[in-house]
Amino acid sequence: MNYHQYYPIDVVNGPGTRATLFVSGCEHQCRGCYNQSTWDPRSGHLFDEAMADIIIRDLNDTRVKRRGLSLSGGDPLFHGNLDAILALLTRVRAECPGKDVWMWTGYTLENLTPAQQQVIALVDVLVDGKFEQSLHDPSLYFRGSSNQRIIELKTLTEDSGQ
Repeated sequence: MNYHQYYPIDVVNGPGTRATLFVSGCEHQCRGCYNQSTWDPRSGHLFDEAMADIIIRDLNDTRVKRRGLSLSGGDPLFHGNLDAILALLTRVRAECPGKDVWMWTGYTLENLTPAQQQVIALVDVLVDGKFEQSLHDPSLYFRGSSNQRIIELKTLTEDSGQ
């Protein structure tokens, strides 16, 4: 997996102060996307264990009260990103207790593959759906167009008895 940008301190992409990773690779290629440079999965920088270590260190840095990790892109659920994102989220869950994870994807919850579902099992909040330029609304909370949904996955897991 490659990534385009990492912000160790971010107050825009999710609630509170967060660490945010923008990954490379997106098959949706939404008209009007503000992050077109992330579409090519080969673009950006190689995401390696050293980068994962930096994210874990930053999430646990007590000098900054980070609420959690935000994953955007590109698309974290792009097929070429799944293994690396799963490994990162497994580490975040094990090594960063109390941190939440927000993820933005152009896929919809109802149409995820089993491999994508395995990844979102480690996510607290999923913002799903392709960006639709005709539905763009800058007043929306943490999403770009009105078709996109903010789904609290913790609530879904708790409701299903898991």
